[in-house]
Amino acid sequence: MDHLDRQALETLKEVMEDDFALLITTFLQDSENRIRTLSTLVKSDNADAVRRAAHSFKGSCSNIGAPLLASYCAALEEKGVDNMLDNIQEDIDRIKVEYEIVKGLLLTL
Repeated sequence: MDHLDRQALETLKEVMEDDFALLITTFLQDSENRIRTLSTLVKSDNADAVRRAAHSFKGSCSNIGAPLLASYCAALEEKGVDNMLDNIQEDIDRIKVEYEIVKGLLLTL
């Protein structure tokens, strides 16, 4: 799976026109907040909060064309659904690493 769906990004670029750069900036700022939220949830036993946060981030990643990042969020969301919060730090670390890759790629567009 690719880090970015180039076709989805091209479609977004065509639709958003001059606002495309703002969309990318907004996604990056929003993602930083979402990652901070997930990081704070590691210390909680609130599976539903983890599920909701991961689900929301998954949607955002899908919308921007970051399928691998979305899949990592989906895996974390499933853990929240199943109330299996053991070792979610590993999941969040994987999300952080993939986000940094996606961020770097988006900033070169």
